[in-house]
Amino acid sequence: MMILRIRSRDGLERITVPDPSSATVATIRSLIESHLGVPTDAQTLSLDPSLLLQSKSSAAPAIDPSAPLSTLPVSHGSILYLSYPSDLRRAAAATPTPPLFTPAGSFGRKKMTIDDLIARQVRVARQESPHCSTASFDRDAANAFQLYAADTLAFSVKRAGFLYGRVDEEDHSVAVDFIYEPPQQGSEDVAALFRNPDEETLVEVIAASLGMRRVGFIFTQAVGRKAGTAEYTMSGREVLQAVEMQAEGGISEWVTAVVKLEVAEDGASDVHFEAFQMSDMCVRLFKEEWFVTEFGEDDDPRVSRMKKDVVVGGKDMKEVDNDFFLVPVKISDHQGKFVGSYSASGFLILLSNTAGEYQYHLPEGPLSSSFPIENRIIAASPKALKTHLDHTKHLPFVKRISDFHLLFLLARYLDVNADIPALGECVQKQLPIPDGYQFLIESLAAAAAAD
Repeated sequence: MMILRIRSRDGLERITVPDPSSATVATIRSLIESHLGVPTDAQTLSLDPSLLLQSKSSAAPAIDPSAPLSTLPVSHGSILYLSYPSDLRRAAAATPTPPLFTPAGSFGRKKMTIDDLIARQVRVARQESPHCSTASFDRDAANAFQLYAADTLAFSVKRAGFLYGRVDEEDHSVAVDFIYEPPQQGSEDVAALFRNPDEETLVEVIAASLGMRRVGFIFTQAVGRKAGTAEYTMSGREVLQAVEMQAEGGISEWVTAVVKLEVAEDGASDVHFEAFQMSDMCVRLFKEEWFVTEFGEDDDPRVSRMKKDVVVGGKDMKEVDNDFFLVPVKISDHQGKFVGSYSASGFLILLSNTAGEYQYHLPEGPLSSSFPIENRIIAASPKALKTHLDHTKHLPFVKRISDFHLLFLLARYLDVNADIPALGECVQKQLPIPDGYQFLIESLAAAAAAD
């Protein structure tokens, strides 16, 4: 038995293939017709997610119906992309009974209120294109984040962080060079952030000195999260947190990254990275306080609840499928100049590019990610500074301190208004560190090792 996920413009659903060894694509099409109500002659199936984009759907190659399933690069849990006429399922679900006649206006039984008029103007539809063309992740920074979620937390609880890097204003791409993890408490469904303004000020000073800024938000999904009745990309809680961060971010290229562990039937584990933007309508609804912000145990995680009706697919409703708010962003990776020493610990990291083909070899970043990371179970300390400097003594000193997490530790001991900007500029431009600063840092490390 194999479960396949079917993503269409109406959301993410799944079908079960009883005997995948003998099944063909025609078998899949028949299962879609019987379970999802889409006739086989109206279906277009593809492995290419661009099938769902109006501007690129004609370029997406369709799968040959006669092809055996075993010849396709699919396995348990894989996603196939399904396109069909937009009004097909709505027409099939429409109630044939004509509505009772109700007079309108001042002679009607119910007058239309101002809220009714506003709701009819708020139409939720899919946003075809993101404002961010590509999100490139520093490979070591991404690996350090997922490794902690996999090895220490075992993906049993959520973990979150803020993405920092550079924005290319010409092609509207984002390069993520480091991840700051604020104080937090994770559960299966929530990553509660205990944000510290003083700590975030230090982060902003370091980022500015490196020529970087906050560009997004990242979180993991726990393996025990509420499953609901079908697969979903983000829960209502996650949508609300993501749109809150995007509204706060203040840049059109802001990205949200989702990291999740997927386990196949044979026990193989893959860590997937996906990148999204929350749609313009989603941000508008959040800023205008349309979202219901309280959640109950029985709430459907696949939807976001609104305080008032909005129009979705020609119908007034207060529950919106979360996929309507997600705009996939192309995802790629780049390697920092000074490589850390992390391994994948048995997990295969996949950048799940739901918006197009993979891209590699973007411009290198200036940082490594080998220093212990802040606000984790084992806290970074000055003793770790001594160990790090000893392990990198063969490198020029500027390369030895070219790590955000190391600079974050130093910011607690040096002058954040003078020393940190000076060191950050040296790291950004890879200039020699002045002797006075090198002496201070080595003395701090030696004193910590002597305690």
